[in-house]
Amino acid sequence: MNQALFDYIAASPTAYHATAHTASLLTKAGYTELPEHADWKLEAGKGYYVTRNSSSLIAFRIPASKDIKSFMMTAAHDDTPGFKVKENAELCDGHYLRLSVERYGGVQYPSWLDRPLSIAGRVIIRTETGLASRLVDFGETCAFIPNVALHMMNTNNGMNYNPAIDMVPLFGEASEAGSFRKRICELIGVAEEDILTTDLFVYCNQKGMEWGSFISVPRLDDLQCAFASFTAFVESGKADTNANNCPVFCLFDNEEVGSQTKQGAASTFLYDTLIRIGASMGLSTGDIARTLASSFMVSCDNAHAVHPNHSEFKDGNHCVYMNEGIVIKYNASQKYTTDAISAAIFGLICDKAGVPIQRFANRADMGGGSTLGNIANTQVSLNTIDIGLPQLAMHSAYETAGAKDTEMMVRALTLFFNSAIQADGCGAYTLL
Repeated sequence: MNQALFDYIAASPTAYHATAHTASLLTKAGYTELPEHADWKLEAGKGYYVTRNSSSLIAFRIPASKDIKSFMMTAAHDDTPGFKVKENAELCDGHYLRLSVERYGGVQYPSWLDRPLSIAGRVIIRTETGLASRLVDFGETCAFIPNVALHMMNTNNGMNYNPAIDMVPLFGEASEAGSFRKRICELIGVAEEDILTTDLFVYCNQKGMEWGSFISVPRLDDLQCAFASFTAFVESGKADTNANNCPVFCLFDNEEVGSQTKQGAASTFLYDTLIRIGASMGLSTGDIARTLASSFMVSCDNAHAVHPNHSEFKDGNHCVYMNEGIVIKYNASQKYTTDAISAAIFGLICDKAGVPIQRFANRADMGGGSTLGNIANTQVSLNTIDIGLPQLAMHSAYETAGAKDTEMMVRALTLFFNSAIQADGCGAYTLL
């Protein structure tokens, strides 16, 4: 399981690659791509997927009965904190060739220093009929952000990092000026004058590894949850599914910068997809609204394990540890959507799957991050829970989690996708 996770992460250096790789795996599993601009003709018992902006994806299966009573959905994100390469990328001072970048999301700056880095993303090229998008991945180490020598910092406790000064990647020597775009052209096989623009990111290209009871790999947040929920979605389709359940797998871009984009969780992407599913099944908007009352979303984004050297950051009654179960996340200000109903429903599913759960909340005097659930609920309102897998060093270039945890989430979510919920309108829910 962990090697499959490492392979998925290695194939997903950016959200564009994660979406393309996930789409290719869905195609191999027998799912059919649905372009957003095309008319959809859906068949009972078949699986489909749709992408937006080449960086977000939603997959679903139509029940054999075509009578949809419940949507059972998961949501994860495929973007990662890091550095985006600016359009006029090269910085040359006569000695060094560096790359002009800007921060994307909440970056743990020190973790990016003195580490092998590469470049990947998408390139928009000119064609005879207009334009086209191409994925590019330098793959090998081609950039490095050097730390300042200890002797020059006058402190052994680090420094305050300025992203415009301290986090600028070294790409080569001054004699290599002009090589950045030339390298892109070589990789995708186009003339330099045909490159119109780019969306490129610096990423850590270190390989994942399992050591003892733990795994360490780049982009665990949130590709571990993306991989686990995707694997559960595909595996659940191989079993006898609930006859009236429509499983939905969501992979959103831009969570790390607030999701307020056309392809983020705050967009209409999920709502549009559900409405189009309903229309193809002969359901009205009102029918979809009634179905959502008996539906459920699991928002999957990793959680903070208790730090071995800094246990003071934990809430005493809500400590979570690696290899000890899926984390249910709580927040009174609704940064997480978990409430008593959603926690109880998901707890029953985990109990049935034989998967332990842990409960996380921040210390009352410490703020925490937000995630997909509460944002997606502004567009599609339904019972939702926020869960994750415990990890260390969240938002670092190289992160650590438990070696047993991915399998536990796959097991719980496989059962989730093969379940259904029936609401009676008076606060009672039946798990089918």
